[in-house]
Amino acid sequence: MPALPPALPPARLESEPRLARAALAAPVLARAVRLARWANPDTRVGAGGELVDEQLPEAVKELGLSGPDAEAEASEAWRVAVDTGLVEVSDPEEDGEEYGSAAPGEDLAQLTSGSPQDALGLWLGALDTLLADASIPDIEDLDELTGTLEGGGTVDFDALGWDPEEEAGFVDQALLSLYLLTVSEGGSTDTPVPLPALAAAMVVPDDMPEPSDAILEQVSETMVRLDAKFRLLEPSGLLVYTPLDEALLVEADAGEPVEIEDEDVSRYGLVHYTPLGLYGIRERLVEAGLEAPVVGDLAEAGADVLLAGIAEYPAPSVRAELEGWLARREPVAAAGDLLAAAKGEDAEGPVRRLRAQEALELLGAGAEPAVRAVLDDPELGGLARVWLSERGLPDVPPPPADLVFWLTVDTVAAQLAVEGESAELRALVAGLAAQHSGFFEAAWRVKHPATAEVLEAMGRLHPDKRTAKEARKAAFKARSAAGTGAGE
Repeated sequence: MPALPPALPPARLESEPRLARAALAAPVLARAVRLARWANPDTRVGAGGELVDEQLPEAVKELGLSGPDAEAEASEAWRVAVDTGLVEVSDPEEDGEEYGSAAPGEDLAQLTSGSPQDALGLWLGALDTLLADASIPDIEDLDELTGTLEGGGTVDFDALGWDPEEEAGFVDQALLSLYLLTVSEGGSTDTPVPLPALAAAMVVPDDMPEPSDAILEQVSETMVRLDAKFRLLEPSGLLVYTPLDEALLVEADAGEPVEIEDEDVSRYGLVHYTPLGLYGIRERLVEAGLEAPVVGDLAEAGADVLLAGIAEYPAPSVRAELEGWLARREPVAAAGDLLAAAKGEDAEGPVRRLRAQEALELLGAGAEPAVRAVLDDPELGGLARVWLSERGLPDVPPPPADLVFWLTVDTVAAQLAVEGESAELRALVAGLAAQHSGFFEAAWRVKHPATAEVLEAMGRLHPDKRTAKEARKAAFKARSAAGTGAGE
């Protein structure tokens, strides 16, 4: 299973009524509903509630299915109907009969008189059934299964080469990896993920710069397994899947690894969650005890909770959360609350101020009084001057030199925390040193908790060796000054 970050990025979910409509339209639930309405006292079922073989052709006809998998699809739809309570079945063994009977269940009425949550609950139950089916091996010859039955009537999984727990874990890992890839990019379900990228996320260790041949072979094998699972899961409404090219599957069946070349990536499979699927997987994560936030969760929170909550959100989610929060507040009051919450010399302060600045960017000139009120604040004065100047507002006092350098350190510290040592930050570092003569001699004196850390990062990031050495010397001076309390 992929390593989980300290806090999952937020998902962007559609409204419950829209999700409920999608749930009712999902093939797996729509078919189960049709069979539930078709069920009657003459419908014969076995001891496990399954349709007897003689009933399957009627179920296939009722669903309008065709093709070699029609009876399997009808049987699956019936299992969903039974598992979700859309159908109630009697146990023939309890009644001393050869067959049991079936009838529409009480939960069927929820589809017409229930709430969106009722429809979503039924769909989640249907999803559970399909996920369980996806963990079962594809055994074409039932004699193979029969031949593995041991004396106690249990299946010899070792003889089948199948580990039920591993198979279920593989499906869970795939769905979690796809969820992480989705929410880490802002929570949009519109962009398909190439199957090789998903397989690599599941297999390649994070600390491996270049995958080995053995790892690449595992990626190839994982792609083939994912292809089979996603084909089974697509009728659930969980995801949209473009399968692997059949020619590639033939090669894989022949024992040849799938070679990924620079060509049409869709040949290797594309997958993405539907909005309903994203909702469903998040529900499963929450049920498992994980914190899986949703964009909009912080709309009623105070400014301090908001800024702390969105600190590690991806950019699209930050903007969406801020827009929802600001929409409920008057501009001046919102700006004042944000600026007050942004203050502080703790390690998280730079990111709070960055997020507050991003929020202020979404406010119009109506927030001007609150911004002008902090012009003399040593932590917020630089941010305030930038905001006022960008809007061409008059009477913006020039910043003192020490304020300029403090804001520079604060900005770089925030970028380091949010983006790491990115290409954008490298460009910013190079520009700062070039624009300010004697930058490092002034910068090490800045009384900011992150001064030494920022200067060390600039030493790593600056492309010029001489300038990088100056940055490292300045970082040493900053640490010495912070340790002794001395000035120079």
